[in-house]
Amino acid sequence: MDTTQSVVERSTIKKVAIRLVPFVALMFFINYLDRTAISFAGPNGMTTDLALSAAQFGFASGVFFIGYILLEVPSNLALHKFGARRWLARIMVSWGIVSLLFTWVGNVEQLYILRFALGVAEAGFFPGAILFLSLWVPAKHRSKILALFYLAQPLTTVVGAPLAGALIQQHNVFFGLEGWRFMFFGVAIPAILIGVISWFYLADSPAKAKWLTSEEKTWLIGALEKEKSATSDGGKHASVRTVFGNGRVWMLSAIYFGFIYGLYALGFFLPTIIKGFETQFGSKFDVFQQGLITAIPYLPAAVALYFWSKDATKRGVKTWHIAVPALTGAISIPLALFAGSPAATIAVITITAMSIFAALPNFWTVPTQFLTGAAAAAGIALINTVGNLAGFSAGYITGWLKDWTGSYTVPMFVVGGFMFLSSILMVVLSRRGKAPEGLRATAMDTAAAGKPSQG
Repeated sequence: MDTTQSVVERSTIKKVAIRLVPFVALMFFINYLDRTAISFAGPNGMTTDLALSAAQFGFASGVFFIGYILLEVPSNLALHKFGARRWLARIMVSWGIVSLLFTWVGNVEQLYILRFALGVAEAGFFPGAILFLSLWVPAKHRSKILALFYLAQPLTTVVGAPLAGALIQQHNVFFGLEGWRFMFFGVAIPAILIGVISWFYLADSPAKAKWLTSEEKTWLIGALEKEKSATSDGGKHASVRTVFGNGRVWMLSAIYFGFIYGLYALGFFLPTIIKGFETQFGSKFDVFQQGLITAIPYLPAAVALYFWSKDATKRGVKTWHIAVPALTGAISIPLALFAGSPAATIAVITITAMSIFAALPNFWTVPTQFLTGAAAAAGIALINTVGNLAGFSAGYITGWLKDWTGSYTVPMFVVGGFMFLSSILMVVLSRRGKAPEGLRATAMDTAAAGKPSQG
């Protein structure tokens, strides 16, 4: 019986990994490329054509997150109510249409409006995707599944940066558009197409999955229901209102803030920093070469993400799986300022990227250890909302400090400071008993070890 169950379990998880993860990862790939396309457009014509200062560019990069934050929790609750298939498809088509409009942006005011609208359109996608995948696998398999999904983010830059560079080089080739405008056009169309396809491809729950056998459905539904019963701890975590008063959720939100601050400070300004190598070191690169250099840190980051998460799956997610990468990133990013060549600068930034991406998929296994149902939808969305405040802060503060000081020295020390804070908070969270000891990735351990925070 145990052997049969083990065979069914393996085949079920394999099917979920093959059927759902690559497609949802493709959606995430397009999502991240569309929201960061401005980072490639900025130093390659948009900043000059729209007469943007560094602070204006940073504000345009960050204002996306204001719209995103306003609708994040409501959007994820709507996903829980209406189903992932309908809601994720709606989100993709909406942001694809808004992304397309960037092709014809004419001034800084229009840029601000479109970036805000893009955030509104994308609201709920990332936490919705995390929630969707979490609803398809028991906790002990979650770290592996989320790691495979998260591979799309660094690979977006590995593939997307050279792709953006190639599109930008098509200056006045298609429809007489400037290269950066054609790049926006080229990355928007896939969002609309994949959004339509997702309506027909995704299933809302294992019970509706025609590609699972009846035996596999029975095992998966049973495993998830058993885990839900254990994790909910008698229903104490079931209400959405409880989430907003839960100390663990808010501390996890603060930890995520530091990671996202580092992620987007690099994401939005790395192409600009590389563009500055010509002035700083006398090294000149064309647009496509700049795209290739931008991609360099993210391929090792994808490798680090995979193997670090594989270890976390094997051992169970521990505090150090999240805290150590945060500390490494905190130390490495300011060191990039003292590198004496483009190669040395990129090498140090690569360590930072590896650190951020090694931690993120393991981080996202923690909320679903003690939250289920509508509370999980609200909790994940709340953590992502607070984290995405860093998306706005990183873009605007980095640009403002650059204008104020004349260099990226102070902004990068600020990035390191936030990541250091994430590392400290992760250790504090564990030692104060706010998270399950060792952050074990099993619902039963969580239910036994973690109680609701009273303040």
